[in-house]
Amino acid sequence: MATPGAGDSVDDAKSGKAPFAQRIDPTREKLTPAQLQFMRQVQLAQWQKTLPQRRTRNIVTGLGIGALVLAIYGYTFYSVSQERFLDELEDEAKAARARALARASG
Repeated sequence: MATPGAGDSVDDAKSGKAPFAQRIDPTREKLTPAQLQFMRQVQLAQWQKTLPQRRTRNIVTGLGIGALVLAIYGYTFYSVSQERFLDELEDEAKAARARALARASG
């Protein structure tokens, strides 16, 4: 019987399963420098393969967060301007009350 991940075995071919790479821990298993170099090459190739997709996701996420920040900033300015408008209305209401009291008492 073949060891798992060692290549095509007769049992795997009959069952329709494709061979797959085993996950190994390079700190526990003694690997040759050539094997370590090959692992680094494969990892670099996988990283470069996913780089454009990761970059696109990062840009979209950054734009989303930036839009959220600008929306909060804009809403803050809008609500502050509304507060100023309400303050003016309160001043007019106080003046109207004062006029009404002056007419009522005078």
